Amino acid sequence: MDNNKFLIEMGNKIRAARKAKNITLQEMSVATNIARDNLSIVERGLRNCHILSLKSMADVLGMDVKDFL
Repeated sequence: MDNNKFLIEMGNKIRAARKAKNITLQEMSVATNIARDNLSIVERGLRNCHILSLKSMADVLGMDVKDFL
């Protein structure tokens, strides 16, 4: 799988999990201390992110980082 497709699929998984928990981007931003715009970019698969950012998102969503991969 190429890198762009991987990032898009990962972003879709993050977005789906966030929406399933009824968490807005703004709420996720506050909970993770990651800028809302950066979260949006990651969810759209436009940018790679730091593993610790993924961990923060997983923690807020009650998931494990591996669930995004």
